[in-house]
Amino acid sequence: MKPIRLMRGFLTVGAWTLLSRIAGFARDVQTANFLGTGPMAEAFLVAFSLPNMFRRFFAEGAFNAAFVPIFSKKLEEGDQKAAKEFAEDAFTGLALVVALFSVVAMVGMRWLVLAMASGFAGDERLELAIRYGEICFPYIFFISLTALLSGLLNAGGRFAAAAGAPVVLNVIFLVAMAIAHRMGWDMGLTLAWSTPLIGFLQLAVVWIAAWRMGYPLRFRRPRFTVDLKRLVAIAGPSVLAGGVVQINLLVGRQVGSHFDGAIAWLNYADRLYQLPLGVVGIAIGIVLLPDISRRLKAEDVVGSRYALSRATEFALFLTIPAAVALMVIPVPLISVLFQRGEFTAADTAPTALTLTVYGAGLPAFVLQKVLQPLFFAREDTRTPFHYAIHSMIVNAALAIGLMPFVGFIAAALGTTISGWTMTAQLWWGSRKMGEAARPDARLLSRLPRIVAASALMGAVLWFAADRMAPMLAPTGHRYIGLTLLCLLGFAAYGIAAFVFGAARLSDFRRA
Repeated sequence: MKPIRLMRGFLTVGAWTLLSRIAGFARDVQTANFLGTGPMAEAFLVAFSLPNMFRRFFAEGAFNAAFVPIFSKKLEEGDQKAAKEFAEDAFTGLALVVALFSVVAMVGMRWLVLAMASGFAGDERLELAIRYGEICFPYIFFISLTALLSGLLNAGGRFAAAAGAPVVLNVIFLVAMAIAHRMGWDMGLTLAWSTPLIGFLQLAVVWIAAWRMGYPLRFRRPRFTVDLKRLVAIAGPSVLAGGVVQINLLVGRQVGSHFDGAIAWLNYADRLYQLPLGVVGIAIGIVLLPDISRRLKAEDVVGSRYALSRATEFALFLTIPAAVALMVIPVPLISVLFQRGEFTAADTAPTALTLTVYGAGLPAFVLQKVLQPLFFAREDTRTPFHYAIHSMIVNAALAIGLMPFVGFIAAALGTTISGWTMTAQLWWGSRKMGEAARPDARLLSRLPRIVAASALMGAVLWFAADRMAPMLAPTGHRYIGLTLLCLLGFAAYGIAAFVFGAARLSDFRRA
């Protein structure tokens, strides 16, 4: 992929992901408005997280980490028939595994919910979560196949449909909540029944896109081919690594389930910091994996180094200031964006504290999306698995060990510190890959400039938020106030970035 196409890929995925995250944020605002942080909210959040947790376990992490490099290399070799047959075999195999797992999970839903949130035992949240979980869980079948087709599209350089499919989820949730509110329906049940419908529609969107690309995948008689054996061998460690990541999330929810409202506080803060993570980190990870896979196939060391350095520079240029903003003005962000309806002032402070801790980990999670493709493109999923085990131990020790002393925030601290642990390991492990994995001189020169510009922006935001406190209060013109505060932050960072040399106008013209 040429540099201009690489940047275009980042921007395409980033733009669609931004639209999805904005719609998702609107969904979270409405969820907080209608459900707040009460039993129904916590029950639905746990139920909805179950299929999403296993989706990441089966499809997005494991299957795509193995599927995309193999499929990309078949495309590079020009054998479209072999690529299509391999894709259909993987499509069929994944469908069978996920369908069988779904049946087992729905039968054992009570144990799954307790494994996710043992603090629900003995109160109304347990039965609600079980009921919602049984309705939501078929979503995993549709969304797992959607993830595989998204990997196929990304490998073929078709990023828009795969990145745009999540918009469907958020739009339908918003419409469902509006209808339920108007009709007086049970809001929790409405959201639960909307979930499998959303999965089916997302699958339809990416299947049509794959059909237009020339890959109208269909189910075929299952067969365990040489390529599938290779895929399973590569995916195996990645499945385990995906399991480790989900255990980290599970530990956080377990800690949160023992404090009333904490699961919701953690969820709403997570959703806000996921906005920049999704727009930048996921976009780069999606585009970078097939690009580096092809460059390695062509033995293009110089191109691999350039792609990695520009991806890192692009990621940090956007995420370091975002992280600073989340840490400096968390209370205005949470208060203005969430505090209404069932989400009260008593929920704002703990959610803002969580956002501050998550913000400190944002650059680490984005850098993981940049560094992991270096391993996956080489069909090395074992090394990231070992690193993930180490980070899991750090997360569990901190979250569980600190819970008696600092309460629910231990879950967020464990997540952030283990994220930096994982990033440090990936960076150290990539050093043995030679020149292709080393940052170039331009990246090393611009990184301290980005940090300096972000620090200056943080100081401006802190001072401005203090002076604008009356305007940002619930009784003031808070929407106008937050808009002005954000615009001031953008302006401060933009000016500082150009003054300090963190960016140049020629970069944007070329992009």
